[in-house]
Amino acid sequence: MSQPNRSEGAKSREAEWAAWMRAGLAGDMAAYRRLLQALTPALRGLVRRGLTQSGNADVEDVVQEVLLAVHLKRNTWMSEQPFSPWLNAIARHKLIDVLRRKGRRGEVPIYDLIDILPDTTERPETSHGEVSRLVSRLEGKQKDVVNSVSVDGTSIRDTAAKLNMSEGAVRVTLHRGLKKLAALYRVPEA
Repeated sequence: MSQPNRSEGAKSREAEWAAWMRAGLAGDMAAYRRLLQALTPALRGLVRRGLTQSGNADVEDVVQEVLLAVHLKRNTWMSEQPFSPWLNAIARHKLIDVLRRKGRRGEVPIYDLIDILPDTTERPETSHGEVSRLVSRLEGKQKDVVNSVSVDGTSIRDTAAKLNMSEGAVRVTLHRGLKKLAALYRVPEA
């Protein structure tokens, strides 16, 4: 008796997976569960080969991401098409995502550095006194509007009512006042 060659086994596996996927899409949860269980070891090998350069630490995470993507995208598989290319495309995209993430940032454990690194709390660039001095250099409505909206935190609507102005006029005055403040900030007081 001759042993079946590898391509016959792959064709048989492909047909079985496709049948289980079709049954799962039709509502047969037992068939769908069998599919996911059969996919797991095959995906593990595929992912392990794809992650050879970055180590095997992420294999199980990637396998889970692929299985989740299969589940979420299962309705995109066209049942008249082969199943494996669809599955391989999902796995390839998940592998690329992981490799991109690993390439963008280095992972350094920080637990040992907590006692070494100083806790630096940044001070604000301008103090409340400096802001008040700058705002006091504005004139008229600009001074009132900037004080009300930016310093006191009053809303545009409430500022408009308080200063007997329209909301649009308050916005324009605020914009012009802040623009003037920026210029005054760059030029020291005489």
